[in-house]
Amino acid sequence: MTLTEICRTIVQWLGVPAEYRESATQVLLAVIDAIIIFTFLMVAVLVIVYAFRKVVGFIQARLGPRYTGPRGIFQTIADAIKLLGKEDIIPAAADRLAFNLAPFIVFLPAFLVYLTIPFGDPQSGWQVRDLNIGVLYLVAITSITVIGIVTAGWASGNKWAVLGAMRSGAQLVSYEVPMTLVVLVPVLMAGSLKLSEIVENQGEWFWQWHVFQMFPLGLVAFVLYFVCALAETNQTPFDLPEAESELVAGYHVEYSGMKFALFFLAEFGNTVAISAIATHLFLGGWKAPFPFLPDTGIWSAFWFFLKVSAIVFLTFWVRGTLPRVRIDQLMELGWKVLLPAGLLCVTLVGLIISV
Repeated sequence: MTLTEICRTIVQWLGVPAEYRESATQVLLAVIDAIIIFTFLMVAVLVIVYAFRKVVGFIQARLGPRYTGPRGIFQTIADAIKLLGKEDIIPAAADRLAFNLAPFIVFLPAFLVYLTIPFGDPQSGWQVRDLNIGVLYLVAITSITVIGIVTAGWASGNKWAVLGAMRSGAQLVSYEVPMTLVVLVPVLMAGSLKLSEIVENQGEWFWQWHVFQMFPLGLVAFVLYFVCALAETNQTPFDLPEAESELVAGYHVEYSGMKFALFFLAEFGNTVAISAIATHLFLGGWKAPFPFLPDTGIWSAFWFFLKVSAIVFLTFWVRGTLPRVRIDQLMELGWKVLLPAGLLCVTLVGLIISV
């Protein structure tokens, strides 16, 4: 029995009049989908925070994440309790309404982005909505984050927060342009904006995935996407909004308690989302690397999460080893290197497909 059929049964059991049952079913289905996505996001962030502490703790020989509790699991629990117990402080000079809304504006895109991302084969029920403009939706919804960041910095009434917000806004806007360009590469290869069709366009063997197509253009597009993703999610070496020696903590310097936790949650939620998008666009989505391996039902979710975990691990590896760059180096890389490379990559792919 599918989730839709379960919702219809519940609506019928509740005694909803026949003419309103379909509408009530859709409303109930939307509520259940939202709860499932929110639960997944919470669990995913907890797992990723733990994995991040373990990976970086191993690379940098940190003691707490490795030895606090059995295999370091108490470190994440202690941080969660600390955030829940902290006092929610609002600065006297802050714009209270904007200050309170900003964390939710930043968190909302990290939540809504999962509405169209398949967690496995859509035929097995692993996708909430398979939009015809799925890639366009993802690009549009992720760009909302910058509004919340700028709002948080401006509403704090702190010059360091404002400078951090402006720096972060410039970073996000700059790297969204080349990221959008390289996202067009798999879209052109598949001839569709629908995520399920983009995945289906990639063959059964791993060398037929988009990352290996039109070699080396597919690989170049994937590398460019990964670099832009690091900047979009404020990961080292592009974590300039959190340059402690320059701006204390950047745009969220005045936030504490659960409001700060929402920024933290959105950052790690976006890391998973960016990795999931890369998996579908370049790495075959839920497909197994070889056709003789199962990739339907629960197996499709297994392959999807395995690929996402590999990209997240690569992100943590980079974060634990590379030093932070300067702001001028960050902007030069975006506008002078990544943007021309992205334009060239899209142009060559378009010419090859048209010819």
